[in-house]
Amino acid sequence: MALIKSVRGYTPEIGEDCFLAENATVVGDVVMGKGCSVWFNAVLRGDVNSIRIGNHVNIQDGAVLHTLYEKSQIHIGDYVSIGHNVTIHGATVKDYALVGMGATVLDGAVIGEGAIVAANALVLSNTQVEPHTIWAGVPAKKVKDVSPEQGNEINRKIAHNYAMYASWYEQK
Repeated sequence: MALIKSVRGYTPEIGEDCFLAENATVVGDVVMGKGCSVWFNAVLRGDVNSIRIGNHVNIQDGAVLHTLYEKSQIHIGDYVSIGHNVTIHGATVKDYALVGMGATVLDGAVIGEGAIVAANALVLSNTQVEPHTIWAGVPAKKVKDVSPEQGNEINRKIAHNYAMYASWYEQK
């Protein structure tokens, strides 16, 4: 069973039909919607400020979500995919966005709806990633626009696949 820990009077709220891997950690002021999955070794640390996660979000293996004390919060929309070993620190990620493996998104950054942050990108503090764009590099820069149809096809497929993967762990 995942480590779900209260701190400073806050107890995580986990929505219905969520999968939390046995060694996932969810601490403090975290509110998660329904149908989410938090994978192996992922850490959601709502000890110093709040983390709000929408519905059908997948937070993949080794991801770390944290904030600045009394300064930044995390807001994640619906059907978002947070890749393996991603760090999100006090940022907002809008619906159907994808943050690729190993990327870092810093305080005050906003990842627009349907946007894609490439693997190992570094999105600096307060960066505004426009909807339906691809950003890559260190620091991350806009690479190109993608049509809403292209972006949604990729992002929706990954988000829906992770719901299927989570269901495999419920089978006995």
